[in-house]
Amino acid sequence: MACSYEDRILRVVKYIHDNPAGDLSLDRLADVAAMSRFHWHRVFHAMMVETCAEMVRRVRLHQASLLLAQGTDPVAEIATRVGYPTPQSFGRAFRAVYRMTPLAFRKQGVPLVALRHMKPEEFKVFDVKIEDRGALRLAGQHHAGSYLGIGAKFEELAATATTRGFWGQTVAMAGIYFHDPAEVPEEDLRSFAGFILKDEAAVPEGLEELGYMAGRVGVLTFKGPYSNMAEAYHYLYGRWLPESGEEAADAAPYEVYLNSPADTPAEDLLTQLCVLLK
Repeated sequence: MACSYEDRILRVVKYIHDNPAGDLSLDRLADVAAMSRFHWHRVFHAMMVETCAEMVRRVRLHQASLLLAQGTDPVAEIATRVGYPTPQSFGRAFRAVYRMTPLAFRKQGVPLVALRHMKPEEFKVFDVKIEDRGALRLAGQHHAGSYLGIGAKFEELAATATTRGFWGQTVAMAGIYFHDPAEVPEEDLRSFAGFILKDEAAVPEGLEELGYMAGRVGVLTFKGPYSNMAEAYHYLYGRWLPESGEEAADAAPYEVYLNSPADTPAEDLLTQLCVLLK
């Protein structure tokens, strides 16, 4: 029975991410789940600790924040793409979550100057610590394509952990990003969304295991929306590494998510950006 509910929740999570501008009413999502709307709402809320409406709003605004920070499309077009009927309704919803207008968010988001042209004084400064970290075991799913789309994988993993009671076997959620999106075409980007497993934990059925080597790691803890993390990566690779005398190892960077957008305001999200060092 738990697997059946898991399948239903995963279908709905994927549908929300794939159709932000579509019909995401309670009735439609109940149809996707193949359950009575009354039972479905109670099941989803109890298992996911947020209502369907709360998840829809969160996913829509998160996708909008990424489009604002990493593109130049007009706000009105973005509002339509994420399911808001007017720029005004989108603006009100966005301000309620991000505490600023969409245009203000865009202006304070990702630096507009290309990394290779930035002067030292143009970088926002972050604290970076070097830590000795052991090898990691991750259980999760590979993602192909734009990194903007990996959020759906994390939502599916969270649903799996909740329906199977698996959270106690995990340390945190993490993502590994194998390519630089500035250098690799979007369709060729590859990443991995997963849980960091506790030592004794088995890999849940249906998920893949991926290892990450031990070593010295440069760790930058970023506070704020995921869509603004590019500025932290700019500093980490464009200023800290050159000035620190350290050199990155031949391994992809990874991110560790210390809290969740499901119950944490965007401005309070904490993410560790981790670079393995030689």
